[in-house]
Amino acid sequence: MRLRVIAVIAAMLVVVGAGTAQAAPRLALPAPGGASPVGTKTFHFTDTSRADPWVPSQRREMMVTLWYPAQYPGWRATQYLTQRESELMVRELGDKSVPEDVLTKVRTHSTVDALPQFRRMPLVVLSPGFTLPRATLSSLAEELASRGYVVAGIGHNYESTAITFPDGHTTECVACQIQDWKKLVQTRAADVSFVLEQLIGRRPVWGGGRLIDARRIAMIGHSIGGASTAPAMLADRRIRAGAMLDGMYYLPVTGLDRPFLQFGAPVHEPGGTVDPSWDSAWREMTGWKRWITVNDGEHSMFTDELLLVQQAGVPIPGLKIDPLRAIRVSEAYLTAFLDQHLRGVHQRLLDGPSPRYPEVRFWG
Repeated sequence: MRLRVIAVIAAMLVVVGAGTAQAAPRLALPAPGGASPVGTKTFHFTDTSRADPWVPSQRREMMVTLWYPAQYPGWRATQYLTQRESELMVRELGDKSVPEDVLTKVRTHSTVDALPQFRRMPLVVLSPGFTLPRATLSSLAEELASRGYVVAGIGHNYESTAITFPDGHTTECVACQIQDWKKLVQTRAADVSFVLEQLIGRRPVWGGGRLIDARRIAMIGHSIGGASTAPAMLADRRIRAGAMLDGMYYLPVTGLDRPFLQFGAPVHEPGGTVDPSWDSAWREMTGWKRWITVNDGEHSMFTDELLLVQQAGVPIPGLKIDPLRAIRVSEAYLTAFLDQHLRGVHQRLLDGPSPRYPEVRFWG
């Protein structure tokens, strides 16, 4: 999975770099479809009760971006990646012709520190794939925030190619040298609980506890973030619903009695030999559940990556699904899932196949 992601980004950056002498392609996220402007605020959290599992001499730190419905847009657009994050991602490719700041220039549709709407809102926690910045889920985050959700994207320290902290230092992926998947999902589950405590605990860091409805919380994870979703739910009952986006199960999910969505590429259809963990986990879930896949879909379709590659004019060998269509399909089903389980509004889209989305297959 990681090699596929790196190859895709490499193709994008090589073309962007080659085009800098002329007009570079404009890379931009799709505009969100909800009615609300979107604001962002970034937090640096330190869990003093835990040693970092990858660097035990340090306490566990993480960066968290909140996307939220704003009263009106702010003055400064949200930067996709910092200068240093972009540099490290480009340097990993080993191509000196690529501009190191290329990923700082992706156009987003949110603004920094815009005034939030003063009402109680559901919270959705996002956990990105292994090595990926939390920014790669920005399209989904902006869409959900424009529709009335507060979204918390977690940058899990030492598990991404690069994470920049407020004092300017940037950490790299120490966990890449270890690749202990069980340890990763257990660590992320603990990270999620800690972030929830900061946002809805006794001393909320944002909105004074008045803006997030602690009774309406969900988690969505991509890849290893998806693998972490069920363990996080089992460890923390504040999470009422969860969605796995094309990850694998590394731990048993026995006792998972809350709504859960398995959403993936065709490799995750029932009876698959590549990843039988979906079949096993499905049998253990006792709450509301859905299992859906997308014909011609692939692992990165839930993120911004494929769309940015397409905008750069790079053909992606073997890609069959249109990247923008993949994003819109993902957003439609994830929004329906959240609206049904956090807002209590029944969604017919989740009842079975829809002519609007013929590429989506229901398996249960």
